[in-house]
Amino acid sequence: MCDTDALYTVRERTGNPGHPSVDDVIELVLSRAQNPREDHQDAHMDQAMAAVIDRYGEEPVRTVIHRVLVEHYPFRTATADLEIRNIDGVRIGTTAGWFLEELNADQDS
Repeated sequence: MCDTDALYTVRERTGNPGHPSVDDVIELVLSRAQNPREDHQDAHMDQAMAAVIDRYGEEPVRTVIHRVLVEHYPFRTATADLEIRNIDGVRIGTTAGWFLEELNADQDS
């Protein structure tokens, strides 16, 4: 990884206690998958995570999110050894990144 690679502003990467933890992101993903928002511009992300969790279960999704946000795995590589399709790794990583940005924005306001 070079110095210009983007890092996620998650507590486990930054060491900043003011940043959300990866567990905060995981819990938000799981919560929204269980209770998808209606009439929201990002409701499709909630629905996509509900389908992914139904297909693979919570633990593999947790692992992918941790690998992406903390260990800096590429989305597709984060699915290695988990029997998750690469495209679903992209869906999980993208959603986790968006929800992390949302959590960080909430803390800034």
